[in-house]
Amino acid sequence: MTETQAKWAEIAKNPKFIELHRRKTYFLFGWWIFSTVYYFLLPIGAGSAPGFFSVKVIGNINIGYLFALSQFFVSWGIALYYAGWANRVSDRLTDELCRELKLK
Repeated sequence: MTETQAKWAEIAKNPKFIELHRRKTYFLFGWWIFSTVYYFLLPIGAGSAPGFFSVKVIGNINIGYLFALSQFFVSWGIALYYAGWANRVSDRLTDELCRELKLK
């Protein structure tokens, strides 16, 4: 085993790395499920409730258009939330791990 492989094996066994990986996995998996469900609500809703999605709100703009537009804002919201979470939790745990392993 080379020196680099040994370092990665040491990092992978570190409790701080395991905690970091666990927290990031739970966070990202939860938001991935939410965003996937939200994404598929548009075609499922438009197919199963076309009357509701074609209700006009302002001029030719209907609920279907507004829902499609909301997906952009939800994506941006998730990205901003992730950035804040990463700054508070993930980056802090990564810095602690790097200091412990003397990588910085």
